[in-house]
Amino acid sequence: MSIWKYANPVKFMRSSGAILPWVVAGAGLCTIGGVLWGFLTPQDYKQGSTVKIVFLHVPAAMMAINIWVMMLVASLIWLVRRHHVSALAAKAAAPVGAIMTLIALATGAIWGQPMWGSWWEWDPRLTSFLILFLFYVGYIALWSAIDDADSAADLTGVLCLVGSVFALLSRYAVLFWNQGLHQGASLSVAPGERMSAVYRYPLYLSMLGFLLLFVALVLIRTRTEIRRRRLIALQAKEARA
Repeated sequence: MSIWKYANPVKFMRSSGAILPWVVAGAGLCTIGGVLWGFLTPQDYKQGSTVKIVFLHVPAAMMAINIWVMMLVASLIWLVRRHHVSALAAKAAAPVGAIMTLIALATGAIWGQPMWGSWWEWDPRLTSFLILFLFYVGYIALWSAIDDADSAADLTGVLCLVGSVFALLSRYAVLFWNQGLHQGASLSVAPGERMSAVYRYPLYLSMLGFLLLFVALVLIRTRTEIRRRRLIALQAKEARA
């Protein structure tokens, strides 16, 4: 069975419509359950109650980076194979990624103020995340600025390739520049560096919830884009008649 059959808008609409209610239900249960569970955990002996921001900050930051990677893959599929559903999926994912990046920046500032004594520092990871947010905004603006959908998909695909550098820097900035204020990865498999289970398990659930929420939103937005294109095509056909 070839995965490319889902590039057909009709088959995509049929299959996505079937799984969408389950994804929405899973996203709601996991996100609400993970965040509530996290906020009911005990205070950290070093960071106090501020550590509970991790249940929003880490999933949002994880998705901010991975959404751009998804957009990169979808853009490459469009540039190589010219499948319209992949271009529309990348377009649909961009606003979700921008919001996730904004949540990560905002919660990071709230978390950083009591820890660092400052709402913002020009730390390598923070700076690369801010640039990533600007790339999201630029990507969305470029789609809106170009009337021809195929040309917009081509140009935004190239922009996505360039922005992937900053997505990579956002993920590995702590490793590249050890002098940064930002801590290392919250989740680690290294001995002695693992987060306590009391925080780790609700964080896993929250991360799963954010992932499912992203899938649900992208499916909804992609389906909307397909319907919008159909409507434009019908209106153009009626205008020619």
